[in-house]
Amino acid sequence: MPSGFCYIMTNRARGVLYVGSTTNLPRRAYEHRMGLLDGFTSRYGLTQLVHYEEYAMFMDAVQREKTIKHWSRAWKIALVEKNNPGWADLYGQLL
Repeated sequence: MPSGFCYIMTNRARGVLYVGSTTNLPRRAYEHRMGLLDGFTSRYGLTQLVHYEEYAMFMDAVQREKTIKHWSRAWKIALVEKNNPGWADLYGQLL
């Protein structure tokens, strides 16, 4: 079982992007979907999980989050479209 995840949420294909990390991706994605977390994701309605990566160590997921946050928007979009070209909501894969 992975100890950490780096993930990207959005409101629509090529829409607003949010990069985060967590130890429990199903729970965190649910919180985003239901608007249970105050802040950026609820303000912009970021409810769709479009990318995630699993890591054996949580600190590796945090480091990947920090790295991606420094990327340009075009690079983030390319990352999503590499593995999820249709911008499908991946939340169902977690259940």
